[in-house]
Amino acid sequence: MTWSRQIAPIFYKNCTSCHHPGGAGPFSLLQYQDALRHGLQIAAVTRSRYMPPWLPEPGYGDFVENRRLSDSDVMLIQKWVRSGMSPGSLQEAPAPPRYVSDWVLGKPDLILSMERPFVLNASGADIFRNFIFSYPLRQTHFIRAMEIRPGVPQVVHHANVLIDRTASFRHEHPHWEDGIPGMDITMDAGNTFDPEGHFLFWKPDTPALIEEPEMPWRLDPGNDLILNMHLKPSGKPETIVASIGLYFSKESASKKPMLLQLEDDHDLDIPAGKRDFIVQDDLTLPVDVNVLGIYPHAHYLGKKLEGWAVLPDGRKKWLIRISDWDIDRQSVYRYRKPVFLPKATVLHMRYLYDNSAENVHNPNSPPVRVRAGNRSVDEMAHLWIQVLPANASPGTDPRLLLEEAWMKHRLQKEPADIVALYNLASALVALREYGQATSAYRRLLVIEPDSVRTLNGLGTALENDGNREEAMKVYRQAVAADPKACDARFNLGTLELKSVQLADAERQFLEDIHDCPEDATAYSGLGVALAGEGHLDSARDQFRHALALNPQEFTALYQLGEMAIESGKPMEAAVLLSDAVKQHPDDLDAREHLALAYAQSNRLEDALTQLRVAAAFAPSNADLHALLSQVLSEAGQLQQAIKEQNIALHLRPDDVDGWNNLGVLEARTGRSIAARSDFLRALQLAPDDPQARSNLTHLPAH
Repeated sequence: MTWSRQIAPIFYKNCTSCHHPGGAGPFSLLQYQDALRHGLQIAAVTRSRYMPPWLPEPGYGDFVENRRLSDSDVMLIQKWVRSGMSPGSLQEAPAPPRYVSDWVLGKPDLILSMERPFVLNASGADIFRNFIFSYPLRQTHFIRAMEIRPGVPQVVHHANVLIDRTASFRHEHPHWEDGIPGMDITMDAGNTFDPEGHFLFWKPDTPALIEEPEMPWRLDPGNDLILNMHLKPSGKPETIVASIGLYFSKESASKKPMLLQLEDDHDLDIPAGKRDFIVQDDLTLPVDVNVLGIYPHAHYLGKKLEGWAVLPDGRKKWLIRISDWDIDRQSVYRYRKPVFLPKATVLHMRYLYDNSAENVHNPNSPPVRVRAGNRSVDEMAHLWIQVLPANASPGTDPRLLLEEAWMKHRLQKEPADIVALYNLASALVALREYGQATSAYRRLLVIEPDSVRTLNGLGTALENDGNREEAMKVYRQAVAADPKACDARFNLGTLELKSVQLADAERQFLEDIHDCPEDATAYSGLGVALAGEGHLDSARDQFRHALALNPQEFTALYQLGEMAIESGKPMEAAVLLSDAVKQHPDDLDAREHLALAYAQSNRLEDALTQLRVAAAFAPSNADLHALLSQVLSEAGQLQQAIKEQNIALHLRPDDVDGWNNLGVLEARTGRSIAARSDFLRALQLAPDDPQARSNLTHLPAH
């Protein structure tokens, strides 16, 4: 039994990712002398399975990066230590793994650094601190990988990154540069349904987080990253300067996962001395999903944490089981293969807490009553589950259905849960259930009558439901409650634009820009108002200002593209409108105008591509089929042009111009009888139509 033959391979595979110079482990295990020095300690912690850190029980979920030693490996270590820790022939030992001190994945595309160093005291309780990193670029990027360099890894137990889409956390904490204390935080997600879908969780042995190729995550201009760090004093002051390396993907996300949460914080009220306090939760899935990963979370009193699923046929499928929870060894666990769960499956969690003096992790001696809270000495009962919707029907984002089911379940437990009410209402708006959304917003206003965010949401629901007059009143109520409420003022200005109240809209957008000068959409709104008033040069200036703030601002791209077409600059228009279509691929007007710009630039095949895509999005749109027929005709594809014009006339049979165009096409292919029939049909619809009479007159005799 030797280091070289049996023990080094075990350590190199399972231990040295932390236990190497500069790593998070307190000592290195790369060399025989390192292992010899700590042999008795290693034997003890591997026998008790305290090390390597791995909490899930085998057989209750098949996870990647499973660090649990096999029984045979544990036995080998015990025998080696008992037999004197022989080195064997060191020349026969495998080469130790190499750990670079620089970025593991190579130089990042973007490096973000802490605003100021943070000094961790030499002693005292664990620290949970949140540091804000602003995303400085003016372009959206998708992130395929992220690496966190915590500065002093030996004192960082774990860290996770949150994406703040609205920079709300920095606005709540004006003095954020020194970090904000707290274990769990909440943020305002804004008005767009954009749920968190990734576990951005760092642990010492996994500094780089690599996403699946089809699932990079997105960063937009104005976003913040929040680094939540769990810090453990080392016995001497430590200066922490963390940095985050981001690696860009060339492709956007084609698959969008979502994080669901089972929780029962409401029932967490654990008496002192109680050894078997239990909380539970469940959630019924409204769609098929694949489960990709799971993250159980409790604090120091957690003992047994379980998560499972009950399938529609009654079978039980374990997701995770931890019989001896330890907050200091928590982690995200990713499944080796996705776990498929069909619609109507019920997710379950069951957590047992031990608040007795026998619990070695209990931070209170003697034990005290413990409730739910954000401090580490409080408790939590959370089970986060990463799911990817499967077998989704086209037309509806299945994540909206998951959000709706999740928030309704939360409201069953706590009807006054304002976060759940707001999220439910927002999801219902996205699902076009405007009546239900309006009811949810009104329930929320009973709880917090002056909530500008809720008033703005209510106005959006009313506007989408066709009740513009009441929506305008609600927007004005929101602006009156907070004149600096940029979202509500923007929506009010946009609604005034739709109502052709151009001067009023211009005034709203000017106020919006004054209070929120970085809001590119407000400059676009102002540009639309100015263009409507005939101030085209001023409008162009506003659209260009919007693009200077955000080069991907759709309205500015679209409006400038349309202006370029009208100014006889189709090539310039094509560039602008192509960028607009990238932002909103399903916007038919943008594709139609892009096709027109291509056609005017004599790029007929590109024009046809855009029109075919648009027609596939809206197969019942007669105008698109008619325009497609026109471009096909210019490209010399007369038979296809006739086919598209027939589709357009099937959708709109009383179109006089359409019958005239069809007749001209059929005349060009020598089908004079069919052409005559088309012109006569046009005359039946409009007996005085001069074009039809002219076309009929110029047909050759049959």
